[in-house]
Amino acid sequence: MRRPARPPRRATRAARLATVLTAALALLLAGCSPGGGGGRDDGRTVLRFLSLAWQKESVDANRELVAEWNAAHPDVQVALEQGSWDSVHDHLLTSFEGGEAPDVIHDASDDLADFAHGGHLADLRPLLSPRLRADIPPAAWAATTFGEGVYGVPFLQEPRVLIANRKILEASGVRMPTPERPWTWPEFRRIARDVTATMGEGRYAVAWPLKEPVSVSLNLGLSAGGRLFHRDGDGRAAVRFTEADAVMPGTVRAQVVDDRTAPRSTLGMGGSDTLPGFFGGRYAMVPLGFSYRQQIAQQAPEGFAWTVLPAPAGSGGLAQGVSPQTLSIAEDSEHKEEAARFIDFLLRPANMVRLAHGDWMLPTGTAALRAPSLRTPKDGWATGSALAAHLRPAPAQSVRGYPEWKDKVATPAYQEYYSGAIDAAELEARLVGDGNRVLARYQR
Repeated sequence: MRRPARPPRRATRAARLATVLTAALALLLAGCSPGGGGGRDDGRTVLRFLSLAWQKESVDANRELVAEWNAAHPDVQVALEQGSWDSVHDHLLTSFEGGEAPDVIHDASDDLADFAHGGHLADLRPLLSPRLRADIPPAAWAATTFGEGVYGVPFLQEPRVLIANRKILEASGVRMPTPERPWTWPEFRRIARDVTATMGEGRYAVAWPLKEPVSVSLNLGLSAGGRLFHRDGDGRAAVRFTEADAVMPGTVRAQVVDDRTAPRSTLGMGGSDTLPGFFGGRYAMVPLGFSYRQQIAQQAPEGFAWTVLPAPAGSGGLAQGVSPQTLSIAEDSEHKEEAARFIDFLLRPANMVRLAHGDWMLPTGTAALRAPSLRTPKDGWATGSALAAHLRPAPAQSVRGYPEWKDKVATPAYQEYYSGAIDAAELEARLVGDGNRVLARYQR
């Protein structure tokens, strides 16, 4: 198991009802218990910190850091609250509307726009230390900037990489890519043909797990110069499908439909679903989020030789879209300055390294990225760190109406295109024609 690369924005009706009832009960109990919410307890300031860490290493790192803060700050204590990526959006919505939001909020940048526009999150510009502002690059801050305000501190990010069976690639004689000299998209297609030819019947060079195809298509599309979403002079977003936007999807479709170097059977899978076939030698490479390395390191058979390779590059180089994990402060918090100091402590370079190791992700901070433990070849850390400077905000995360466009238009269109059910002209017609009708309703 791993942290979802992109937390779901929507839940079923039953799940939403359960979340609302659970949150309402929690708020009621908090109101009836001494020190149950943020505020002052026996003269001490108590900050509530909602954490979404769920892997043991990550949970342990967060608990240890909170304990260290509390030991050093007896007058400002932090109460750690455990949340879930599956229900965080509805949980926060209920908390904001009930006036009981945590002071410090762990979330992801693509979940912040509605809360920022709704006035639920504090603008962090007057609260952040100069050290923290300077340590995180402008490209990462852009993911949490809405209008003139900054509504979250981006602190962990996850590029998509190729996890590869080293023995199969070496046996095929293909050139191994590096961040300094990655494969181009045409080269990746050609190499997939060469690798498949050496593997034998029923085996494939690459497996594409595209159960959720939209974010993969948009984020990797940046490497070829694609953006898909463009803003006019008045700031209105529109979908335009260019030749650059067609490079990454066209490569995947060609591998599945024309070259038979990637199987159709994995298109409906999640990343974890492909691992048994990867370990068994059925697939030589699987494009996965960087944090999947933890699962592979823990589950791979003894002696299995795997390596981490950069994703293919195009005219945009190694550029990729990401939605960083974030820390925000509730607008209703009575202790914004104390909350900002806690965030600054949590994201000191050494502490950011601990959090990155806990989630097997990359820190956004430039000082943390220089840590030797994040630049070792072991488990592919060096490859990931080399990609950090090329990461950009996911193309659509600030576009109003994107969730509906993704669910109703883009997901079925990409799924049918990758499987061969529709051609490129039909994909473009649906993404652009149907897509702009959806976006128009949100921009009137």
